[in-house]
Amino acid sequence: MQEYITVSALNGYIKKIFDNEELLHNIPLLGEVYGVSFSRNVIYFSLKDESASIPCVCFYPAFNDQITEGAKLVCYGSPNFYVKGGKLNFNVNRVEPLGKGKLYEEFLALKSKLEQEGLFDQKYKKPIPKNIERIGVITSKEGAVLQDIKNVAWRRNPFVDIVLFNTKVQGLNAEQEIAKAIELMSQYDKIDVIIVARGGGSLEDLSAYNTEIVAKATFNCEKPIISAVGHETDFTIIDFVSDLRAPTPSAAAELVTENIDQQKYYFSSLKAKFLNLIDEYIDEKKLLVYNVLEKMYNKLEKQFLQNKINISSLVKKLDSSAINYLNNQDYEVGILETTLKKINPINVLKQGYAKIEQLGKGISTTKELDFNDNISIYLQDGKIKAKPLKEN
Repeated sequence: MQEYITVSALNGYIKKIFDNEELLHNIPLLGEVYGVSFSRNVIYFSLKDESASIPCVCFYPAFNDQITEGAKLVCYGSPNFYVKGGKLNFNVNRVEPLGKGKLYEEFLALKSKLEQEGLFDQKYKKPIPKNIERIGVITSKEGAVLQDIKNVAWRRNPFVDIVLFNTKVQGLNAEQEIAKAIELMSQYDKIDVIIVARGGGSLEDLSAYNTEIVAKATFNCEKPIISAVGHETDFTIIDFVSDLRAPTPSAAAELVTENIDQQKYYFSSLKAKFLNLIDEYIDEKKLLVYNVLEKMYNKLEKQFLQNKINISSLVKKLDSSAINYLNNQDYEVGILETTLKKINPINVLKQGYAKIEQLGKGISTTKELDFNDNISIYLQDGKIKAKPLKEN
């Protein structure tokens, strides 16, 4: 049966070798810092030279200011082999600065040159438009950066379009690809804003974004450009030339997309406010109409009462006039009646007078009579036939 050892046994054996080797305890290790990150009070970074690198861990937060990207340090400590993960770290307990590395010095020199040429001037910064419909992204299609941008952008606004220009983000000719992508997207009318993005890394990993060709392409771009290169603590030349720097690619996606839920809430609030204004307007007009109607009603009621009074007064006047008129008429009728009674032939006859007719014609004088003619004499109670006699 073949003999074997376990992984735990091998890793334990390797750890003992490092722990028992006195020459490896508290040694000064010279290198350039890159890939700095923090977790609670622990500093994680790597030291490198021209040929190799080693991961380091420092449990002393007092060295935060000295362990910076691109710094050239002498780190005192010991290698430690982690049995469970099978990983070697260099545990740092003290650091001494030895100046900046070559890449960092080149970064500072280019930054100073471009700043003097005015590429960082605020007056050239283009504003980021609102209501963005299409975003151009320049990054590698293979990395997690593109997915982070899509996740954030489409979570906030599923209707926004994302156009990818696939480029290298590090390595040989990466800067030429990035600059060319910026130039081409600058000419694409249907893109509202451009995001140049990649994940974090060392100063060497980010070197493509610290080149003059990328800086000039960014400066000459006609579209607004957001730089989202590296982590929040990473700074590159493109950050200073771009119109806006985002601390991370995800933050860039958030900056250029309107939260549709917030828009819905805004429009919902606007709708509610508009409806309230309409209700208030209607209530106000209702009150105005009610007041006008009430005034009209009061005016009509007063007019009606006044007309009623006027009509009542007029009726009284008419009654009085009618009564006076009837009384006058009655008086005149009475006078006429009295007069008629006085001149009524019957009444005259009653007073002892008589009416004489000859052949139906009234006789008022003796000259109208012939002797021996027949005449009729009318008295109160009857008629007498007679003949006139000649007076002796």
